[in-house]
Amino acid sequence: MFCNIMQGMDNTAERLINLARSHGLIRPRDLAPLGISRVSLSRAVQRGELERVGRGLYGLPGRDVSAHGSLAEVASRVPKGIVCLLSALRFHGLTTQAPFEVWLAIDNKAIAPQLDYPRLRIVRFSGVALTEGVENHIVDGVNIRVTNVAKTVADCFKYRNKIGLDVALEALREAWHEKRMTSDDIWRYAKVCRVANVMRPYLESLA
Repeated sequence: MFCNIMQGMDNTAERLINLARSHGLIRPRDLAPLGISRVSLSRAVQRGELERVGRGLYGLPGRDVSAHGSLAEVASRVPKGIVCLLSALRFHGLTTQAPFEVWLAIDNKAIAPQLDYPRLRIVRFSGVALTEGVENHIVDGVNIRVTNVAKTVADCFKYRNKIGLDVALEALREAWHEKRMTSDDIWRYAKVCRVANVMRPYLESLA
């Protein structure tokens, strides 16, 4: 009987480790569909098989963490959120700024997530402004949703009073000169964000 118990514990630990490998980061609520108890998670941490990355977030010890690790942490805990504005600019390499908050777009009617860390800067989008121009990327084994280059630039003009017109203009110039977007792309998202008239003189100067 003792051997059966130990074998069951080993099997559970192996399943937890495999889950962490496949998901990158795991949460206690990820365990229920697999029939794994939360106590098993605590035991795995005590044995050094997993480590607590943040509140309610666990991963493999010594795992490779990229420069965008904070985005992976946020995506694990707020899977419906969309990385946007300054954080999306940083992700796409369109700014030298390193925002100390993760800028996250959520639906107008969604409840704002509360995280101790990483700190969030919530921006509320609605309709096509929320759903259009969203890409999926894998960061540290976690799927993150982030606005694409053209949508990010258009969003920066829409929220220029929050981030500064100079930042929006820098993003536009960098994305255009590096050929990260086409004229059709930026016009499309300028219309989605309802800033076509605002952006028109800047876009015409690039042509």
